[in-house]
Amino acid sequence: MSLVASCGLSGKPDEQEDAVTETRTRITEVGRVMVPVADQDRAIEFYVEKLGFEKRADIPYGEGARWVEVAPPGGATAIGLVLPREGDPVGIDTHVALSTKDAGATHADLRAAGVDTDAEVMRMGDPVPPMFFVRDQDANTLLVVESN
Repeated sequence: MSLVASCGLSGKPDEQEDAVTETRTRITEVGRVMVPVADQDRAIEFYVEKLGFEKRADIPYGEGARWVEVAPPGGATAIGLVLPREGDPVGIDTHVALSTKDAGATHADLRAAGVDTDAEVMRMGDPVPPMFFVRDQDANTLLVVESN
């Protein structure tokens, strides 16, 4: 059973999960995801200094707004650090999963850097990879998952 099915994220039977669907679209990739933050400068500090991401964009626009993107070095998908729309909260479950080659070592490194992480790495056994949650400066949660 796949991780998707074991986590209840797919309503499809296993034989349908492996099927590849061809479609025609001009969309080529997931380029970025948005994480709402209360203070973009504090968020940049967290993601760059604590998580080790690189700042890819910090561009002023409009009347005092900024477009800010960070990403793991060499990563294809960026995280947009955006101010929330009026009435929207910060401190959400982002449903963003970050990848690491070694969940245990990454967990230890982040805890040593003072990052708010789960107390321990979740190890559920095969086929589910080791993983843990991280909370940023605004308590937004991100999942860190070991990939092979």
